[in-house]
Amino acid sequence: MLTHIHPKLPMRNKKVTRNFYLNHLGFEEYGRADYDGYLMMEKDKIQIHFFEFKDLDPRENYGQVYIRTDDIDGFYATLLKNGTKIHPNGKLEIKPWGQKEFSILDPDNNLLTFGQSI
Repeated sequence: MLTHIHPKLPMRNKKVTRNFYLNHLGFEEYGRADYDGYLMMEKDKIQIHFFEFKDLDPRENYGQVYIRTDDIDGFYATLLKNGTKIHPNGKLEIKPWGQKEFSILDPDNNLLTFGQSI
């Protein structure tokens, strides 16, 4: 019965979050309404929602999302071209569990890990 999941992550500044997901990751804003303190971003078949948390300390944020892809090499290359910083401990590599993965941090230190089965 379950069909989709849309994780909700904290953000301190809607404009900064929107800009990062638009210009670095290639997402688009979902919907036409501009909700105060809430943002919905979409790319391909996934959505990530964000709620305003102005007092968030990024050093204490443990928000994480694992996103599967069918073209990890192409997506990785696009992010590098866009100047997106790859997490220092999250370089593109094949993991022992059979996934090729890499990770980035968004402006609020939400960890986004991208993976593809090999």
